[in-house]
Amino acid sequence: MSDRKAELRAEAAADERDTPNDTNPQSGTGEGLEVPKGDIPPMPRNASWRRVSCVEVVAGAAPSTKKRSMFAGALPSNEPEKEKVPWWKNTIFMPKPSEGRGPPPEVVINPENIKMSNGLSDEKKRNMSTASMGDGELFSWGSVRSKEGGAHNLALYEEPSVPFLSSFVKAYTTPGPLEREESKKQKADLGVMLGVYFPTIQHILGVTMFIRLFWIVGIAGLGQTFLLLLVCCLCTFLTCISLSAVATNGVVESGGAYFMISRNLGPEFGSAVGLLFYLANTVATAMYLVGGTEVFLLYLFPGLTIGGPEVHHETGTWGMMTNNLRIYSTLFLILEFCIVAMGVKFVQLLAPVSLVCVIASILAVYAGGISKTLDPSQGPYVCMYDNRLLQAKAFMPSNVSGLEYICDYCTPNNTLIVDSFLNDSMQFNDSLVRCVNGYPGFKSDVFSRNLGPSYMRQFDTDVGVKATQTRDVFQDVRTTFFVFLAIYFPAVTGIFTGANMSGDLKNPQASIPKGTIAAQLTTSFVYFSLALVFGAAIEPAVLRDKNGASMGGSMVVANLAWPSPWVLLIGSFLSTFGAALQCLCSAPRLLQSIAKDDVIPILSPFKKVTANNEPFLGLVITTIIAECAILLGAMDNIAAVVDFFFLMCYAFVNLVCALHSLLGAPNWRPRFKYYHWLASLVGAFLCFFIMFSTHWDYAMVSIILCAAIYKYVEWKGAKKEWGDGIRGLALTTAQYSLMKIEDKDPHPKNWRPQLLLILSQSWSRETVDVRYINLLNLASQLKAGRGLTVVSSFIQGNPFSNDDRKRAEQIRSRMDFDMNQVRLRGFSKTVVYGEDQILGSISTLMQSVGLGGLKPNTMLISWPTDNEKGVDSEYATFTEKMHAALATEMCLLVAKGIIDFPSSVFKLNGYIDVYWIIQDGGLCLLMAYLLKQHKVWRGCKLRIIAIAQENDNNTRMQEELQKYVYQLRIDAKILIVELADPEISKNAFERTLLMEERTKFLQKMNESSIKGAPTRQISPLVTSEQKKKEEESEEGGKECNEDEKKEDSEKEKTKKLRALDKNKVHKMHTAVRLNELILEHSLNSQLVLLNLPKPPVGKEGLDDYIHYLEVLSDNINRVIFVRGTGKEVITANS
Repeated sequence: MSDRKAELRAEAAADERDTPNDTNPQSGTGEGLEVPKGDIPPMPRNASWRRVSCVEVVAGAAPSTKKRSMFAGALPSNEPEKEKVPWWKNTIFMPKPSEGRGPPPEVVINPENIKMSNGLSDEKKRNMSTASMGDGELFSWGSVRSKEGGAHNLALYEEPSVPFLSSFVKAYTTPGPLEREESKKQKADLGVMLGVYFPTIQHILGVTMFIRLFWIVGIAGLGQTFLLLLVCCLCTFLTCISLSAVATNGVVESGGAYFMISRNLGPEFGSAVGLLFYLANTVATAMYLVGGTEVFLLYLFPGLTIGGPEVHHETGTWGMMTNNLRIYSTLFLILEFCIVAMGVKFVQLLAPVSLVCVIASILAVYAGGISKTLDPSQGPYVCMYDNRLLQAKAFMPSNVSGLEYICDYCTPNNTLIVDSFLNDSMQFNDSLVRCVNGYPGFKSDVFSRNLGPSYMRQFDTDVGVKATQTRDVFQDVRTTFFVFLAIYFPAVTGIFTGANMSGDLKNPQASIPKGTIAAQLTTSFVYFSLALVFGAAIEPAVLRDKNGASMGGSMVVANLAWPSPWVLLIGSFLSTFGAALQCLCSAPRLLQSIAKDDVIPILSPFKKVTANNEPFLGLVITTIIAECAILLGAMDNIAAVVDFFFLMCYAFVNLVCALHSLLGAPNWRPRFKYYHWLASLVGAFLCFFIMFSTHWDYAMVSIILCAAIYKYVEWKGAKKEWGDGIRGLALTTAQYSLMKIEDKDPHPKNWRPQLLLILSQSWSRETVDVRYINLLNLASQLKAGRGLTVVSSFIQGNPFSNDDRKRAEQIRSRMDFDMNQVRLRGFSKTVVYGEDQILGSISTLMQSVGLGGLKPNTMLISWPTDNEKGVDSEYATFTEKMHAALATEMCLLVAKGIIDFPSSVFKLNGYIDVYWIIQDGGLCLLMAYLLKQHKVWRGCKLRIIAIAQENDNNTRMQEELQKYVYQLRIDAKILIVELADPEISKNAFERTLLMEERTKFLQKMNESSIKGAPTRQISPLVTSEQKKKEEESEEGGKECNEDEKKEDSEKEKTKKLRALDKNKVHKMHTAVRLNELILEHSLNSQLVLLNLPKPPVGKEGLDDYIHYLEVLSDNINRVIFVRGTGKEVITANS
């Protein structure tokens, strides 16, 4: 065994000498652990080897014997020797003393060499993940990181890791510079009950259930009341489910519903719905105040009514009672404004008081129902004539008050009752006058009589019975199921309270779902149970008495309360005052949250706060809007407005949940699992159903307002990237559509030009090439085809260089800007190519651009203008583009004279001439038609000029073309031009000779100047202008000896002309004759479209081919050459 150990020591020492003792991560000395140079210290005789961690080495902790883990060294132990598998070759050995803790004395460890990766901050170190290392030991990734941040066992992944904390935060949102400021105060750490449940109950339960629910039961009956409550509560319950899913899919910051919708549907929808939600809270302030004022004037202090209690029934738009509501509600609003302006602390002091009052009032109603059942004689009583409920003031003297005296005056002998019938056509019958107990308690006959509906028209006292307004109790509005639905729905709102308080919750993702759903179910139970109590304990006629006129103007529900009506009167008033205070406090903060996002520029002043962090400007504008809502008068009118603001918000929350559930995006991982997309869609449907069934006109106004805000934000708002679901929906829809499009040639009826623009631009920062801008303008003017447009450009550089990629991205951004300026919608792409790789890059781009069936089928390029030599020259790339387009079976559009093409600000008049030289399926005609749809070319007239041969029947040709154009539904004038000169002109010979000589000369120049060139050099283009200048210079230089050499040159020229290729001469002759015809008929035309002749199969004849095209289009202002593939045939079928 000793020999074996000696062998191990020798090999370990050899490994140590071969390995540098530095902290480089590629070395073998451990992760940043410095080991002294020299041989391994001698090992104790009875020592054995065991794996230990860096933490044990540095901290001196005893190594664990239960679990092996990652290690940076090894220490011997005093355990008995055991024969082991020789794993030691990958291990650094360090002996451990037989007693004591810490590293052996022979090994010196410098703690400064144990470093975290990349200088991470303490906060980030604390957030890095840890793993168990045995008996309670924590493993830190930092302990096995090298200076460069890599570990030897993860050498493949040497790039810097994304900080854990940053990635965690970015998973939810990318905040802007002013997006969310952290509060310097500590969180309240509220739980489910105090943070969500009780505040939500306080906001949901309000005055509506005390002053309207009994009336709804009396008119609609218990059956339809339960249906109404079911619709309202089901809508909010399904919205709570969706809210719980959305709220637990990330951190909900200030703004509540606005924050959730904006981060899930984008800033446009978020701002629109956020402003509607703000208006909902603002108008709800007015609704609560008007409701509280109604309790204040009708039941608490009727003597304070301007005009006296006699005007209580004047509830029309301009009635005296309505004006009282406006005046007193405005005074209460001013009072609340002063309280909120003092700070949120004063508002929070009243919140518990309001909640206690609401709970006490509800319990008083339950107790009152039981009390009336145990002692029905308590009353109060009401006076009736047959089925007519009489107003107390109609039969009681003005100096008598008190419900206990009603039966004393409700007799046939009362002259006030008898006199009230004198002016009626109805015969008075004293036997029909009776005093009835209005609160008999839970009796079966009352319950059965309250089951059915009794809907009435305005001023009816009973179904179909017109009231005498001075004597009978009557309805002040027309009553229907949907009218009640609009009136009562605000009573179930307030479910977003928990989400709005997420910043003060200890565990928002657990508290919001539990507290919100529990509060919604609790309030739903309260509403159903209260409706049942009202329907089972109160007479139907009394329930239909909205303002308590039959009992001297007392509150119907207050008379049911036990032990005293004042419990409910005071409680209902304070609850409405507190609810209005909460809305007036929260609405400005919501407006500030919207303004802080800097999405809507017009709201920027409202993001300012005072020294006490109070949004005072937001409070001022909120108070003004609430005052405008108060001017509507009656609470029922205001409630209808509140409905639509809340319903729009609820609908979008449901749509957010449904959208994410259906898309199944990777970031959709809500902790709340009890949701379903179908339930969310049902919730959204209920929201829109309530909106359109109650007031369709209000619904349309709300939708139009939302759409207007959406378009305003899209137009003027700042661009925010919040990872919204609308983009996910667009991606999913696009993917689905692409999968449906077959990757094959479309039917001729479905063919449309899908443009690919390959730009030849030097991309100087100082100058902008007009040709490049005009080419974009031309593509924009073809947008009537509604096809795909891809604009690409090539930049020479290193594709793997960060600097070159950044430069390419800057150029792409500039292309996007220029495309936006010319209103060209499409995609831009930049390709970085290496030296002498431009031709291959063009070919690769054309083969790979597009996706599935959505790919370019038409290339649009401009005619080159330079005469530079070299593979990267504009001429060389032009011929490569042309050849590649034809090889990949793409249509080709070549714009010659692009510098003279108009921008989109001009409007041209004249002719667009289409020369029908060959039958190309009508592609030339289609391009002319698409251009004519644009405002630039709309004033031009379309002419089709057909080229006829000598043996063609011109009359027949014109008739056929006229019929063809008519079937295509295109308005165009037809001209037939005969190309009748078969004799080759001298000009054609001379041009052909010049082309041949120049081609040979340039080929020799390229061969002599470039030896061993890897790519073929293409001769530069010689334009007609350059040719003329060179001819003039040659003529000037030969003036001195023209006479001497004239005879020799003529002979030489004749010899060369005889040697010319006849095929080339014929092609040149055709180009010359067609050019003469075009100049004759289209010299003043705005645009000429020509068939592009068939190019040569290989690249060898491209130089001559380009020269033919130059001659063909010589001296023409604007030309577009069009070449099809034969597949894009324009059909006359619909």
